[in-house]
Amino acid sequence: MSFLKVDGTRIVDASGNEVVLHGAGLGGWMTMENFISGFPGCEFQVREALTDTIGKEKAEFFFDKFLEHFFAEPDAIFFKSLGLNCIRIAVGYRHFQDDLNPRVLKPNCFKHLDRAISLCAKHSIYTVIDVHTAPGGQSGGWHADGGTHIGYFWTHKDFQDSFVWLWEQLATHYKDNPWIAGYNVLNEPADPHPEHQGLINMYDRLHETIRAIDENHIIFLDGNTFATDFTKFPEDAGTRWRNTAYAIHDYAIFGFPSSPEPYTGSEAQKDRLVKTYKRKREWIDQHGLCVWNGEWGPVYARAEYDGNATDDINARRYAVLRDQLEIYEKDRLSWSIWLYKDIGFQGMVHVSPSTPYRRHFAQFLARKHRLAVDAWGKDDKDVKHVYQPIISLIENSVADPKYLKLYPPLWTLPERVTRISRTIMLAEFMVQEWADLFKGMDETQLEDLAKSFAFENCLKRDGLNEILTAHAARVARKA
Repeated sequence: MSFLKVDGTRIVDASGNEVVLHGAGLGGWMTMENFISGFPGCEFQVREALTDTIGKEKAEFFFDKFLEHFFAEPDAIFFKSLGLNCIRIAVGYRHFQDDLNPRVLKPNCFKHLDRAISLCAKHSIYTVIDVHTAPGGQSGGWHADGGTHIGYFWTHKDFQDSFVWLWEQLATHYKDNPWIAGYNVLNEPADPHPEHQGLINMYDRLHETIRAIDENHIIFLDGNTFATDFTKFPEDAGTRWRNTAYAIHDYAIFGFPSSPEPYTGSEAQKDRLVKTYKRKREWIDQHGLCVWNGEWGPVYARAEYDGNATDDINARRYAVLRDQLEIYEKDRLSWSIWLYKDIGFQGMVHVSPSTPYRRHFAQFLARKHRLAVDAWGKDDKDVKHVYQPIISLIENSVADPKYLKLYPPLWTLPERVTRISRTIMLAEFMVQEWADLFKGMDETQLEDLAKSFAFENCLKRDGLNEILTAHAARVARKA
């Protein structure tokens, strides 16, 4: 078994044979996310609330069992059966160090990550370690686990020092494991500096730190502003950062409820897919570097929320999926679709509605959906009118419209207002309610909830899986 490496624009093995990585993100596991497992707000908030509500011992028991059951050997076996060969594992920094005790490894912090990597290796599946959260938050997204819309990671040196230290520990621990394809060092950074100077400096530090320990593993670098913008990256990137690939995230607007129109696969719509994808990778191609699509993929309708329209909506989402894969196939692009497992919105497998977790939280999940508390793939038709007056107030109060354009530019004024007021503030008020639903449970009941996420208690999204399998097989035949 040999380490993979970057050779020009390709990923290859030790013999120089091209290896196209086709896989999925293991999100919602070592970085829990609200839309994936059903809680409001950020992971640190629900962990703190559950500890306060049922006690430290029981809360730690539940979260450990959640990690144990969410990804186990049956998941690896199923994943491999689809012809896929790589899992991008999203991990949060808080698993390894405490904010009040930085730069000290927590006891047994590698337990579950080691287990997942070993299970994948057993079934010939590569892994990419994706550090999904950084101290202080590398963006204002819920997935940065910061609890605010401001990425304080970029303004506090101690946060940055702690993060570099973490990668020193990870590289030391995993430097000899060839089944790890590489290190995705920082998920979806959002450095507000106009020249991306904070991000470039951080990538320099991470490269120096990791390469002092580990020359073998590929380093995957996300573009700025949620892995979409490389325009301020250094001209000498190809020699400055060794054995490195560059990660775009290629979500298509037609795969979400906010789509400007139903997707029909028209030439104009396909052209938009191509142009968006090409724009994201343009700088990388101009510099002759290696591209990896670290996240992409539609979300799906659910019968409990979308009723009779569910099948028609999902048929259109599968069409988006196929058309994106057709684009990727021409480029022999390596990719990691988002998402492997969740409670029914985007995952390749999803927790059955008949499980204890889905039954116990059903009413809470339905209300959270109606209130559009989660930012990802939101459908805000029931509450949009509530927030429009705030948007209008700001529009009418700011003297110059150019001042309405703040970083990140992906967050329009309506997006910024609803992110702050709904998905951060309203979510905060629902955290304790989520925790209260655990009151009175013993360890058997807590494990029943956690075990709801086990593979044997999940349903498969066959339409999605069949499309991914067929694509991977076609690419393999052309190798």
